[in-house]
Amino acid sequence: MLQTARLWAEGWAVSRRTPKPVDVPWGLRIEVGQPTQAVRHVLLDTDAEIARELIGTITEPTTCVKAFLPAAEMEPWFSPAWEPTDPCFLMAVDLRPSRVRAPDGYTATVETADGVTYVRILGADGELAAGGQIGLTDTACVFDQIITEPAHQRLGLGTLVMGTLTGTALETGVSTGILGATVQGRALYEALGWKVLSPLTGFTYQPG
Repeated sequence: MLQTARLWAEGWAVSRRTPKPVDVPWGLRIEVGQPTQAVRHVLLDTDAEIARELIGTITEPTTCVKAFLPAAEMEPWFSPAWEPTDPCFLMAVDLRPSRVRAPDGYTATVETADGVTYVRILGADGELAAGGQIGLTDTACVFDQIITEPAHQRLGLGTLVMGTLTGTALETGVSTGILGATVQGRALYEALGWKVLSPLTGFTYQPG
């Protein structure tokens, strides 16, 4: 599971166009930049003392610490200055091709640049209805930023996005898909054969 977690962090960095993760004693450090996050720490060594030592050195607001543990296990490590992020799950799947077709009135576009493939589903008016992207590593791809706009939900567009991204990934020779799923997204991915490997819990430093 830790190797999959490492691949997730590496692919996420490709997708978000951040510098490559750097190995540190507790796992990985990613320089994300402002305004959303200053730094993201991904804990691969989940020893509580090591985690507390890291957390005690952090002074920059918006720094995020993530680990593959339940929130209840991590909460004692943090002071009230840290806020939990929305619950997520690390998920993976063996990629397989599937037939996908845009519903009437919708079109799919695919664009790849710098290791990131973007899929956009456009409505009849040309506005974005759904979309997503993958960040490719040497051995896996990370699905990221999967969205369906509220006015276009329950039409199968999420499945269309995932199927189109999967087809593009398979063309590169990658056979494993990885993602960090929200509670809402988990149901879609499980319906498509993805498996939950662990919780993916985060806390962000937000001093008053």
